[in-house]
Amino acid sequence: MSENASTAVKQASDQDAAREFKQKQRKSTRKLAKMRWQIYLLLAIPVIYVFIFNYLPMAGLVIAFQDFDYSKGIFGSPFVGLENFEKFFGAYNFKQILTNTLTISFYSLMTFPIPIVFALLLNSIPSKRYGKLIQTVTYIPHFISTVVMVGLIFQILNFRTGLYGSLYQMIMKSTAPDLLAKGVNFKHIYVWSGVWQSTGYNAIIYIAALSGVDPSLHEVATIDGASRLQRIRYIDLPAILPTVSIMLILAVGNIMNVGFEKVLLMQNDLNSTYSEIISTYVYRVGLASGVNDFSFSTAISMFNSVINFVLLVTANFISRRTSGSGIF
Repeated sequence: MSENASTAVKQASDQDAAREFKQKQRKSTRKLAKMRWQIYLLLAIPVIYVFIFNYLPMAGLVIAFQDFDYSKGIFGSPFVGLENFEKFFGAYNFKQILTNTLTISFYSLMTFPIPIVFALLLNSIPSKRYGKLIQTVTYIPHFISTVVMVGLIFQILNFRTGLYGSLYQMIMKSTAPDLLAKGVNFKHIYVWSGVWQSTGYNAIIYIAALSGVDPSLHEVATIDGASRLQRIRYIDLPAILPTVSIMLILAVGNIMNVGFEKVLLMQNDLNSTYSEIISTYVYRVGLASGVNDFSFSTAISMFNSVINFVLLVTANFISRRTSGSGIF
């Protein structure tokens, strides 16, 4: 038998084996699904929810390329191409809105290591009971509603009757400057109040990853004379690095989605130049104004989502090339 013929026979046998393996795999999957149908039934609930509220509405993105008219509907409204996007890019406040969004987003991203450091410090506490107490106290603020949180900010930072104003008056013997009236302070108040509210809750996933570290590694390192910092550097950090990579990718992919509710509640006429972001602008154009330009607001939201998608794919690609970890 010639070499070409033997190669062809080998390829055919390999294809038959692969086909047979796939058939067996399908049968085993069906059999497993029948045995565990209750689990698949529970899984169907979130799948249906995501499909209805996340995927079906994506069909409405077509109005971003239309001059949407209520009477004509989605299928009858005239197609205008990229006109709505050009309108947004040519708006007088486009640069300001984009700058505010990116500034607050990257500022928030800079605080990403804080929950990691907090989890490492919490994991280093010898007393587990004391560590659990600190963890409970620090993640409780996460469950404070956005409205209550903004109310607390206004009360604490009030320059006359708030904690800030009272302490300033007591120490400096003069009336405190109004921090909330200065637009340049908006991003600092927004970001650091968010750090206080979310650090404990965001650290939970890193604490869970640290709980999977083999205690014998720390015992051996201690016997070899390793300090606490050395054990964190060479044992704890490598253990949570895959988790850190995935969380960082998700944070980068969500970089344009600044908290809408909190920003809107903190806005006023004095700080609007620094606080107007894409999500609040979409709300004002689409719902709060008398025009209710849904095509224009949809185009802005679509632009925001596309930027997030590009950042997510880029961050995942870089993470795959550097650390070998990624979400896809």
